[in-house]
Amino acid sequence: MLLRHIPFLKAVFFYAFTAFGGPQGHIGMMIKTFVQKRHDLTEEELLEYNAFCQMLPGPSSTQTVMLIAMKRGGVPLAILTLLLWMFPATLIMTGVSFIVYYFNTKDIQQNLFVYVRPMSVGFAAYAAVRMMRKSVKHFATWAIMIGSLLATWIVQSPWVFPILLLVSGTISNFSNKRIPDVKETPKKISWVNLWLFVAIYVVAIIFSEAARTGNWEHRRIFNLFENFYRFGSIVFGGGQALLPMMFYQFVQHPVQLGHTEFLSSSELLTGFGMVQAVPGPVFSVCSYVGAMAMSAYGPGWQLGGSVVASVAVFLPSTLLLFFLFPIYHNLKQHVIIFRALEGINAAIVGIIWASGFILFQTMPFEWTNLLVVVITFSLLYFSKVPAPLIVLGWLLMGLAMNV
Repeated sequence: MLLRHIPFLKAVFFYAFTAFGGPQGHIGMMIKTFVQKRHDLTEEELLEYNAFCQMLPGPSSTQTVMLIAMKRGGVPLAILTLLLWMFPATLIMTGVSFIVYYFNTKDIQQNLFVYVRPMSVGFAAYAAVRMMRKSVKHFATWAIMIGSLLATWIVQSPWVFPILLLVSGTISNFSNKRIPDVKETPKKISWVNLWLFVAIYVVAIIFSEAARTGNWEHRRIFNLFENFYRFGSIVFGGGQALLPMMFYQFVQHPVQLGHTEFLSSSELLTGFGMVQAVPGPVFSVCSYVGAMAMSAYGPGWQLGGSVVASVAVFLPSTLLLFFLFPIYHNLKQHVIIFRALEGINAAIVGIIWASGFILFQTMPFEWTNLLVVVITFSLLYFSKVPAPLIVLGWLLMGLAMNV
């Protein structure tokens, strides 16, 4: 069973080393890798998966890749895909924590990644244009897309995503009178995933509180698991939404209680700056923060902090995905959910456009950045150059320009 999925796992592993730019760039890479090159799913299915994952807490691009794997080989393949997808980023960010702690590095050289952000905008634009052809076909969907773009761009809050999807689905129920014409086999709902999600949460709270009140020697490792499990359970809007949560939990809150901060604000910001230039999920910044939080206990505990933080932050969203997706699959054959998908898909396109604009705004407005965006989009849309080669080309260009 596993042998026939080795080509897919190789593609995931290679994708994990070349998927830069956070969710904005990841969706474009997915289209190139899993839709156009490998034909693992259609663009409509990818759009639907991404829309569903936007409604869940946790890393949406990670959950989308897992759903692609679930379609091919069920839950076991999805778990293997998760491990391969997160491995490069978590390994790199753990290594960064050792560099920052032991060498007191204040500014990590990022010349190699100078063109990564504008390249990611190009990938986002490519994904939006491709998806517009499938999802934006009449006045209502155009209005939903533009409204979602403006709302995401102006509000810039992680909570805007589930609200937009709910409103868009409601609007398309009034503008679309289609009914499902294909009946799919209902999926079995695995309630054990929900019970595990709740049970682990309760056990984590109990051990964290016991470690705190009992003043256990290495109590911080138990606190970290509970903190990151909570983050993975409630955070919407991708890895960027983690910053204020972690700043309060690990920098401000310990000081307010009269304890030493888990890591300094400058160390936290260094990690968030570095993760922007690392392939894979932005949630891998948790590996860095967990390692830094345990760095005072020695290298072994520092590595343990990275592992605990990584497992804790990805675990709840994984369990919720395994529980909720079969429910969604069964419900979408009902008329209301079926009609809502058209509006939800149009909203996702608007969100992708807005994400690209917001990412472009974070860069200095220079003609070189704009040129990188245009060239990246053109290569993706008008040529058959593989996406990983485009990424490699810009990395080498950045290195050459800054030698």
